[in-house]
Amino acid sequence: MDPLAFEELLLEAFERRGHRVIRNCRYTGDGGVDGEVIIDGIRFLIQAKRYKDAIRPEHVWDFAQLCATRRQRGLFIHTGRTGGMSRAVVDGATGIQIVSGQKLLALLTGAPFLPDLCEPRRPRETIAFRRTSS
Repeated sequence: MDPLAFEELLLEAFERRGHRVIRNCRYTGDGGVDGEVIIDGIRFLIQAKRYKDAIRPEHVWDFAQLCATRRQRGLFIHTGRTGGMSRAVVDGATGIQIVSGQKLLALLTGAPFLPDLCEPRRPRETIAFRRTSS
């Protein structure tokens, strides 16, 4: 599936659930946000990634930093596997969640799906993550 079609599929899934969706005016140069959704009055930034293998922790890290800078919660929605380093990034961040696997299927099929709406938890410890040059 085309990455842009995947983004639109996710946004439509939120709309079908009755949530307000905010689409970007353009797909390229979107600043790392593929759209926004408002659920029970709470705004979530959305990052959609279509992966075949494990997600890259630096992508999660970049999105976590973007959410922190904008003081918004975030949903990192992907089709791949979530490895330990990516989980560590999420555990060390505030207000972002990974949506994949069964949660992603629930979102797309209309099954019960609700992100954690509680106050973002404070991490027990800060996870240091450095981007490496490619």
